[in-house]
Amino acid sequence: MSPTITAFRQSPDRGRGLARDMRVRWALEEVGQVYDVRLLSFDEMKEPAHLALQPFGQIPTYEEGDLALFETGAIVFHIAERHAGLLPDDPNGRARAIAWMFAALNTVEPPLVERAMAWLLERDRPWYEQRQPLLEDRARKTLGELSARLGDAEWLEGEFSAGDLMMAGVLFRSKASGILDDYPNLSAYVARGEARPAFQRAFAAQLAVFAAASGG
Repeated sequence: MSPTITAFRQSPDRGRGLARDMRVRWALEEVGQVYDVRLLSFDEMKEPAHLALQPFGQIPTYEEGDLALFETGAIVFHIAERHAGLLPDDPNGRARAIAWMFAALNTVEPPLVERAMAWLLERDRPWYEQRQPLLEDRARKTLGELSARLGDAEWLEGEFSAGDLMMAGVLFRSKASGILDDYPNLSAYVARGEARPAFQRAFAAQLAVFAAASGG
C-alpha cells in the first residue's frame, strides 16, 4: 500500500517548493517510494476529519495502513527508518544524522522563520524597526555557526542523509530573502540539495499542483 500525504490544494507559496510537504515529498523520492497526495483547501484543513490527523490543522500528514503521522520531522524520520538511503548503517553515523534533523528544526529554522514572519506581518508596525535588528542578529548568528561547522564539506556528516535533507529544506525557504548570499558555503550546500534528482522530482510535483489549481 502506498502512503498518502496531504498538501495544499492552492499553495500560498505559488508552487515554489516552500510548503512543508516538499520535505516529505523529497524524502519519499529519495527512497523511491511511490505515494499518493490528498489535496486540501484551507477550510478542509480545519474540519474534524483532518483535525483527527493533524490537531493543529496544518499540512502535511502521512497515512500508511493504520499509521497516521503529523509533523514534517516525524514523517521524514519515519520514512528514513523504514527505507534505506537516508540514514547511515553504522549506529554512530545514524545518531549524528538524526541529531542534524533535530538541529535543523529546533535550532536553525526558528530564528529564520521569526525573521521572515516579522518582515511579512509586522513591517508596518511601529515596533518593527526596533525589533528587526535583533531578529537579524539571531538569524545570522545561527547561520554563521552552521557555516563554520559545514566548512568546505559537501554534506554535514560525510554522505547525504536525512539530516541534510531537513537542513537544506530549512535553508531553502530562506534563499529568496537573500540572507544566504553572505554564506557562500551554505548557498552552495542548498544548491547541491536542489540538484539532486529526488529534489527536482518533488519540486516538479508540488509546482504541478499549483499550475493545475491556477489553470496554468
